[in-house]
Amino acid sequence: MERGTRWKSATAAALAASMIGIVASAADDKPAPAPTAAPSAAPSPAASPETPPPGPAPIEITGFVDTYYAYNFNKPKGDTPLRNFDTKHNQVSLGLIEVALEQKPTAKSRIGFRADLDFGPTTDLVHAAEPGGTDVFKTFEQGYLSWLAPAGRGLQLDVGKFVTPFGAEVIEAKDNWNYSRSLLFALAIPYYHVGLRATYNVSDKVTLNGFLVNGWNDAVDNNSGKSIGVSATIKPHPKLTIVGTFMGGPEQKDDTADKRYLWDGVVTFNATSTLSFMANYDYGKDRFAGVPVKWQGVAGYVRWQATPRWAVTPRVEWLDDADGFMTGVSQKVKEVTLTSENKIDGGLLARFEFRRDMADEPFFLKDGVKVKAQNTFTVGLVYAFGTHF
Repeated sequence: MERGTRWKSATAAALAASMIGIVASAADDKPAPAPTAAPSAAPSPAASPETPPPGPAPIEITGFVDTYYAYNFNKPKGDTPLRNFDTKHNQVSLGLIEVALEQKPTAKSRIGFRADLDFGPTTDLVHAAEPGGTDVFKTFEQGYLSWLAPAGRGLQLDVGKFVTPFGAEVIEAKDNWNYSRSLLFALAIPYYHVGLRATYNVSDKVTLNGFLVNGWNDAVDNNSGKSIGVSATIKPHPKLTIVGTFMGGPEQKDDTADKRYLWDGVVTFNATSTLSFMANYDYGKDRFAGVPVKWQGVAGYVRWQATPRWAVTPRVEWLDDADGFMTGVSQKVKEVTLTSENKIDGGLLARFEFRRDMADEPFFLKDGVKVKAQNTFTVGLVYAFGTHF
C-alpha cells in the first residue's frame, strides 16, 4: 500500500456514542465458547431419545442503516479533514447500509460462515486503497468460511476476508461509543485483512488469535510477501478486559524488503453497571526505501449510562505523526469529543456529538487560510435489527 493512501480522509463533527446492548454487534466475529451442559440430577448411561443432541446453529441475520448530518464551523469547500466516514459538511448523508448473515460452527455441525454485505459511501472509503479495485471487493465487508476443529475447547479456523482485530472501534457506528471514529481508527490501523485466522479459547479468561494475511486492506496483495499477526484477549476479572495485538510484514507495492509493524492495546473496565472506561494505544513503524517512519497515539473514553435510554461518552485523543506518514504533514494532532446517545424506540438510535480537532501546525482550512483547529457538530441516526431462523 502506497504511503499516505490509506489515510486520505477528512474531518468534521463528532457525534456519537455507541449503543451497548441494542443488537448483537455486527462486527463481533469471535467464536463463542462451547456451551456447558447443565448438571444432571442422576447419571444416565445413554442420552434419552426424547432429547436429541443439538443440531446446527441458527442462521443469524443482523443489519442497520446509518445516516448523519454534520456541520463544520470552518465551512470547508471539500470534505472535513482527519475524518474517515463522517466527511460531508452541511448536508444529510448516507453512511452505511449493512446486512450480515452468520451461522456459527458447533460441535454438531462444524462448518459455518459469515457474510457482511455493505452499501454506501463508508464501504467506498474503507476500500479506497484496495490494490484489486473497489468494485469487486467492497460489497463484502466480511466473507469467510469457518471450521471448528475437535481440539480441546474448540479451535476455530476462518478463511476469507475479515475485519481487523486492531483498535477500540469498528466500522459499524452502532457498535462504537461515539459516532465519529477516533484518529487512531481512521489513521493508525488497517480496516480489513484477507487470509487465514485461527482462534482458540484457552479458558473463560483467555482467548488466543493468530492470522496469516495478505496485509493491510488488500484482498489482492500488492507484493509477494505476507503479514503475520497474533492477538490475546485476557479477562482477569469480570469487569476488566485486556486485548493486545501485533502484526508485521511487507506492505509496500512490489517491495518485500521493507517491513511494517503495528502494536495495539485496548483496556476496558466496567466500573459499575452504568460507568465504563476504555483506553487504546497504537505504535507503528515502517521503512520507505530505507528511510524509517513511525507513528503513535493514545485515546481515552468514558461511558456513563445515565438512564436506560440515555448515555454520555467523552473521548480525548493524541496522535504523533512526526514523519507525516498518516496526515501528510509532520505534526501532532489532538481531538476532544462529547457524544450524547439516545435510544428512541426499538432499534432506532440518535447521537448528538460535538468535536474539536487541533494540530500543532496550521492544517485545517477556514476562509481559504490554514488554521490549527476545527469544530464540528454531528447528528447521527442509526436503525438496527436482528433475527434468526
